Amino acid sequence: MIEELKHLDHPIRLGIVGMGAMGRGLLYQAGVTPGFRYVAVNDIVPRRAEECARWLGIEYINTGRSQKPEEVIASGKLAVAADPLDVARCNQVDVFIEASSGIVESALYCKTAIEHGKHVVMMNAEADLAFGPCLMKLAKEHGVVYSSCDGDQPGIIKHLYDRMVFWGFEPVMAGNIKGFLDRYSDPVKIIPEADKRRLDYKMATAYTDGTKLNIEMSLVANALNMRTKIPGMYGPKAKDIREVFGLFDFEKLWADRIPFVDYILGAEPGGGVFTVGYCEDDYQQFMMNYYKMGDGPFYLFYRPYHLCHVESMEWIARAYLYKEALLKPDFGFKTNVIAYAKKDMKKGEMLDGLGGFACYGQIENTGDYAEEGLLVCLAERVVLQRKLLRDERIMMNDVDPAGNEMGFELHRQSVKACQEVLFPAIL
Repeated sequence: MIEELKHLDHPIRLGIVGMGAMGRGLLYQAGVTPGFRYVAVNDIVPRRAEECARWLGIEYINTGRSQKPEEVIASGKLAVAADPLDVARCNQVDVFIEASSGIVESALYCKTAIEHGKHVVMMNAEADLAFGPCLMKLAKEHGVVYSSCDGDQPGIIKHLYDRMVFWGFEPVMAGNIKGFLDRYSDPVKIIPEADKRRLDYKMATAYTDGTKLNIEMSLVANALNMRTKIPGMYGPKAKDIREVFGLFDFEKLWADRIPFVDYILGAEPGGGVFTVGYCEDDYQQFMMNYYKMGDGPFYLFYRPYHLCHVESMEWIARAYLYKEALLKPDFGFKTNVIAYAKKDMKKGEMLDGLGGFACYGQIENTGDYAEEGLLVCLAERVVLQRKLLRDERIMMNDVDPAGNEMGFELHRQSVKACQEVLFPAIL
């Protein structure tokens, strides 16, 4: 592919919304990978986008409220757009990358980009989970690609999964490796660690309290037709990835032949991901033992790293060149991530979303409970209608959705997209 990118008639033109840790890395990577050109960016804090451009020595013009990005791009400079929708609508953007921390807003930006003929790559796992089916349906109708990103854990797990299946192993488990977990972390407790890593406090909290992990594994489950065995997954502690066979009873957990998602906590290699596959063929088992992969019939395939923005460009290119998606919600909402209370709360309190003081998220299989749980991706600007105890599951009817009506409506559209378009043969 690298030679193909070097010889394109014109580079693949990128528009990026969100210039935090991920957006900053994407801007850098687009500048060092042949075949790409960054043309327009936006951030809710314009100064942050301008600082990224200056850091990389990129000539830019802030469009303000009167100038169009196309005018700036035509002059050979980077357009720092005042409005994210200007990036989504821009005629000179080929691939729109959503890397903001918004959720409902993100869906609206992506919807606009798709309607204007852009391929969309999601670097925003929260919006991807909540609204992916709706956006995927829209992309199909407009003849463009909708895909989760490469480089983050879900994309890297997908690579391992595809290779394992290609080799003839039956999928058993898709796994993540998490370094540390504190379900009750909050944006104040996390400040020292977040500052060290140059992370937004709420985002760092969502990493630490496990919500981000659960969202990532829900994306994997919904793309690969997997489930979770228990709410929040097991997540046993381990020192090394190879301990997985002593931590999970695969004969029992996979007795129904339904593959599942889970994780291990504290193991080396930190930052890695893994899959487990099954093969009962005598010849293959003999050879796998010869290759130092164990006696079988369950086999571990792992990768000791994921590099986020560093690995992002290949599947952005594939979306544009070949109309291929790396990871998308082909099986709709097999799972979702439900909000649980971080503390005792009173009636009338407002939930403050992912990485806040009020709730954390745990993956669940859809349909496992009679009462529908509140999606953690919608647990913002909604008011409690009853008191809650710490660790209590929050129900949809426990909140007044008035503060987040658009989010609830977009999610209803996503559920409808699942039922009517994406996999009617499976229902």
